[in-house]
Order: sequence, then C-alpha cells, then structure tokens
Amino acid sequence: MRLILASTSPRRKELLTLLGLRFDIVAPPFVEQVVPNRSAEQQAVAFAVGKAKSCIELCSDALILGSDTLISLGSEVLGKPADSADAESMLRRMAGQTHKIFTAVALVGSGPDLCEVQVARVSVTMKALNEEALSAYLRTGDSLGKAGAYSIQGGGAELIERIEGDYTAAVGLPIRIVADMLRRRGMPCPVDVDRLYARKPYPNWARFNP
Repeated sequence: MRLILASTSPRRKELLTLLGLRFDIVAPPFVEQVVPNRSAEQQAVAFAVGKAKSCIELCSDALILGSDTLISLGSEVLGKPADSADAESMLRRMAGQTHKIFTAVALVGSGPDLCEVQVARVSVTMKALNEEALSAYLRTGDSLGKAGAYSIQGGGAELIERIEGDYTAAVGLPIRIVADMLRRRGMPCPVDVDRLYARKPYPNWARFNP
C-alpha cells in the first residue's frame, strides 16, 4: 500500500523520512479556517483530519497521513503569523511564559470512516524577553510560516528555555506516534524507532531532549 503525506511542510517531510519509509507528498486541498471558541487541540485535530480526508479522492488506494500544529498561550490559539509584525507580537506575548503545542496526526485508510487520530502535547517555556535576540531572530524571516512564529529546529531555539515532551511533536510530526499508527495499519517502519530517538538525528533534538 502507498503512503501519502498530505502536507507541503518541509519539516514534516524531513521527519517522516527518518522512519525509512517510502512515501509520496500531496498538497491537501483542505482550507484551514479557525473556529471561534474551539481549543487549539480541537482545531489541530480538525485540521489534521481535514487535510487527510481531502486527499482521499486523489489517493483512494493509499494510507494518507495528515497533521497540524497549533499553540495555546492561556486561552489564546496561535497559528502562523500573518506577517512580521504579527510574528513580533506573538513572540513578545510568549516571552517568559509557558505555552503548549498540540500536534495532531490523522491516518486515513481506504475510506473516510477508517480514520485514526492521535495528539501529542508539548509544553514550551520561553526565555525572558531579550530585545536584541528578538530583533535578530525577526530579521532572519524564519518566524514566518511557523505556528507561534518560531522554529525550534532553527534560530528560534535561542528563544526557548526548555521543553517538556516529544521534540519531534514540537517540530511538527511526532514520529513515534506516527510509527505506531502505521504499524497498526500493517506498515511497520524499517528503522528501530527506539534507536532513532536515542540518536536524535535532527537539528536541536539533543539540545531539548537530552
């Protein structure tokens, strides 16, 4: 059976590649629309399921993997910033605070009713606000296109004090969860996942999950 990653995220592609599986990438036609009064976790689940199911007609003979990552800062839901000013506002609000990352994964089988969903949760504590470090990071443009306006695998790591949870979920795809979901659908990974987590072969992984 084919495996489809319903995502155009280079980070999810890189993480899924670590499992040693062959897969194809399809850009999901699903349109993300934030719903008021819905939690970050609920919306991440809805988006992950929507991305996966939107590819069924394109890939009816495949297992389809959809994923989405959202952040909650208190009751506020943070997605990708609209522009650099929005990114700066997000990072200022998160400075010195602990926020939660919710990465949902949906695996759809040969029909829309065969859908399994799992959610990984990570707590991230940001360093206190440092104007020089914030300005330097914003100038890189790395904050755009990232949930919460930072990349833990890139320069955004300098703004983070610590995390609690699976680092790969913070990046955007909890690969241990994905490996378990695929195994239950008859697609075991050719790599040893425990050994993979011990080696941590991805930028900044060992830094935050020593």
